[in-house]
Amino acid sequence: MASLPPPAVRVAKAHARVADSRKDWAHKQSTALIRENQAIYVEDLCVSGLARTRLAKSVHDGGWVMFTRMVEEKAARYGRYVGKVDRFFPSSQLCSTCGVQDGPKLLSVREWTCQACGVVHDRDLNAARNILAEGRSERLNACGGAVSLPA
Repeated sequence: MASLPPPAVRVAKAHARVADSRKDWAHKQSTALIRENQAIYVEDLCVSGLARTRLAKSVHDGGWVMFTRMVEEKAARYGRYVGKVDRFFPSSQLCSTCGVQDGPKLLSVREWTCQACGVVHDRDLNAARNILAEGRSERLNACGGAVSLPA
């Protein structure tokens, strides 16, 4: 009867399986993004700053740095554009409809209503729209003026 490997070896193998599955997912998703889009805009997150908060485990488990690096490498290979929006851009505070800045919100607030125009926003979808508009304005408008999404 074969003996079981020591616990440290079993743990190392489990970690290797998780790392391989994360890399596999990142490769598949980054390839799909690059094939389907001419330009991709991401928020330049301060991952080292987020890692010092209570979100540390989630930030490191997500592999954001590895994923964005893969997207940038594949974009360069296939002639696509990847733009980074400044980390201090208030993407989740701005109303993507009227542009009014509503102020900081707790992470538990997933949906909010704009006080100026009354539109109800999903936090993540609204931030994605604002990041797209900001990325387009930085890339397409040499004068630096505002560019909004088509209605």
